[in-house]
Amino acid sequence: MEHEREFDLVLLGATGFTGQLVARYLATATTARPLRWAIAGRSRAKLASVHQQLEGVGVSPEIIEANTDNAQELESMASRTRVVLTTVGPYAKYGAGVVGACVAQRTHYADITGEPAFVQQMLTQYDGPAREAGVRIVHCCGFDSVPHDLGVHWLAQLLAPLRFFEVEGFVRANGKLSGGTWQSALNAMSELRHSKSSGGSTRRPQPQGRTIRALASKPGYRKSLRAWVLPMPTIDPWIVLQSARTLSSYGPDVRYAHYIALKRLPQVIGLVGGVAAVAAFAQAEVTKNWLASKIPSGDGPDQATRDRSWFECRYEGRTEARSGYVLVKGGDPGYSETAKMVAESALCLAFDQADLPPFAGVLTPAVAMGDALRARLERAGMTFEAHVK
Repeated sequence: MEHEREFDLVLLGATGFTGQLVARYLATATTARPLRWAIAGRSRAKLASVHQQLEGVGVSPEIIEANTDNAQELESMASRTRVVLTTVGPYAKYGAGVVGACVAQRTHYADITGEPAFVQQMLTQYDGPAREAGVRIVHCCGFDSVPHDLGVHWLAQLLAPLRFFEVEGFVRANGKLSGGTWQSALNAMSELRHSKSSGGSTRRPQPQGRTIRALASKPGYRKSLRAWVLPMPTIDPWIVLQSARTLSSYGPDVRYAHYIALKRLPQVIGLVGGVAAVAAFAQAEVTKNWLASKIPSGDGPDQATRDRSWFECRYEGRTEARSGYVLVKGGDPGYSETAKMVAESALCLAFDQADLPPFAGVLTPAVAMGDALRARLERAGMTFEAHVK
């Protein structure tokens, strides 16, 4: 990639709620040299408003007009920077053109999608071209799925050498759902029927001589956690297993299960009923649009609400000889920490090239950035704790 490009990083979607949090984070980020960056979107007036809010905060960005419906504008934007960070969702609607522009212009890419169908489509369409271009296209760089991917990645290193590696992930969180996340979730749920009828998800083939698979999971009460656990049907276990398929250091036999942990049984019953109802309503366009209107994109909680929010993820692993667990903890998962995670991911892609694993293509966070990203997040205040027997 050309190092003399005008910008180190361009933030697309800076006028949205999460985008503004990312912009403020980048403006105050500590970097090895002054960050050359820009904010991009379709409305210069709205971008100018964000720019004004950042004046005096830190390093001010330039402004680029770029519409996700305009391939020429996207390619022009991508050609000027080393990394594009996009918070514009739903990604199934607005993301493919951005990925295509980055691959065409040999520009690294990071997003915060949690949409399985979109990630699978990008893997099928752009993995080969991105490898040839030598660029990293990295999806799921927010709460979906950085804590889970990096947590299991670190646990694999701590328990190595591995012949058998079985892990269960347990997620506890307290935070408000963002408008963008809500829109993406509805979009993903509306595609469930199509995904099942088309034969399931796209993924890398099983590596020769290795078995990478989901671990059978059951709801129930776990005494060790003092909590009820439910299988969590998000993109996160898919991402973890994608990393395991790529990285031979996980060993020849890898199994993973992903749960949400809740203290009280009524919470479990309410969650199951609520998810089932939303999934059913999302299948019809009229009811899907009605649900979408309840939490519009761009909305989000105030600072006080975000300050009260938190997450804690526990990854319990065992091998043929050892066992242990990793804890990953942080603040507000859906907004503040997601903004931190994706911002540090983009900075990692821009500045830490010498420390990154030797992979290109459509990649997971662990495969693309691994220990370099974990180190950045620890310096930024996220907690990674290891407990190995």
